[in-house]
Amino acid sequence: MRILILGGTTQASELARALAGRADIAPLLSLAGRTQNPAPSPIPCRIGGFGGAEGLATFLRDNQFDALIDATHPFAAQISANARAASAASGAPLLVFSRPAWAPQEGDDWREVANVTAAVAALGAAPRRVFLTQGRLQLAAFAAAPQHFYLVRAIDEPAELRLLPHHKFISARGPFTLESERDLMRDENIELLVSKNSGGGATAAKLVAAREVKIPVILIARPAGDAAEATSLAEALDWIESHRPAP
Repeated sequence: MRILILGGTTQASELARALAGRADIAPLLSLAGRTQNPAPSPIPCRIGGFGGAEGLATFLRDNQFDALIDATHPFAAQISANARAASAASGAPLLVFSRPAWAPQEGDDWREVANVTAAVAALGAAPRRVFLTQGRLQLAAFAAAPQHFYLVRAIDEPAELRLLPHHKFISARGPFTLESERDLMRDENIELLVSKNSGGGATAAKLVAAREVKIPVILIARPAGDAAEATSLAEALDWIESHRPAP
């Protein structure tokens, strides 16, 4: 069974490890190439785009893939839209494999917003010290609120940092401990945390730290989807078994 996995997340790595070495499955992991030093893959891997939904559909057909698994970030809207369109055009069934969204706990001060534009507006007019953890690809939106100080953390330094007059960059890869997140927020005198509701454990400590030090969180909601979904490795493997092509 030939499976194309659109990856770049913990879920994609977890699935790749589970499928590695199996004689009955030929998986291929595809990475967009935005991270300069991706973690090594236990299965064959390609890096780069496909040329939109049409290019992805052609790739699926030409290489006779039996299934497509979208294990990209929950907020990779364009890639996920291309995956849905390519699945429909090629006939390869699609599974979205993503971690469950975070849910508020007692003591949380969350302000949930629909998108990054709304998150910028929610910062308010008065200058604040803001910890941005929503991802590097949408940093430019915060240039609309240049009065704030932004603490930015990412694996690679974003070019968009130059658009933020007051900022500090930290290069780091998760997971992060509760202690380190709490110390960082205190040391940098953070007043607001901005995050996407991406779920998972690798970066959840920041939300617990924000609760403990009583920092409000502006949380960007996930976009709605219409494909089959799995939120655990067991569910993903069960879906694969149920979509094997007829012998």
